[in-house]
Amino acid sequence: MLEHLTGHLRTVRNHRREVMRNCFRAGIPCQGLLHDLSKYSPTEFIPSVKYYQGTRSPNEQERTVKGYSEAWMHHKGRNKHHFEYWTDYSPETKQLEPVKMPLRYVAEMFCDRVGASKIYNGENYTDSKPLEYFLKAKANRKIHPETSRFLEILLKMLVMKGEDFTFAWLKWYLRTHKDY
Repeated sequence: MLEHLTGHLRTVRNHRREVMRNCFRAGIPCQGLLHDLSKYSPTEFIPSVKYYQGTRSPNEQERTVKGYSEAWMHHKGRNKHHFEYWTDYSPETKQLEPVKMPLRYVAEMFCDRVGASKIYNGENYTDSKPLEYFLKAKANRKIHPETSRFLEILLKMLVMKGEDFTFAWLKWYLRTHKDY
């Protein structure tokens, strides 16, 4: 269990550090400093240590064992950079529907995806990994179409232009635009 504790702490620390770095580069330092702090709450931390494997998200293992992940439900409900947070009942359809995310949270989501790809892919990371991950589940994702389109533009820009250009462009865009 000590291996699980130290492994999970190391993964969360490294992930937060990478996302924080990305958020600073994108011009959203406060979001970087506050990113994923809920991972230290008992609701997320305890199951994440219990189900830690080192090769995939503990949430996946918790789902395999319990049929759902309480840690993930807690996390997505408190962290606005997850598109799953942005769902609400539509007055028209009377169903749960995706809502367009505010620009600054899409920027943080981009920073998160790049950071997570670096941590989980390690030496095998390339700038195409975040886009590959995004495209793999695109058909099944319940995300607002405009949010999905803008995130995909950022991920493709990363592949074509690299990190320095993409983060500089995102920082400029956030300063000069209110929406996407």
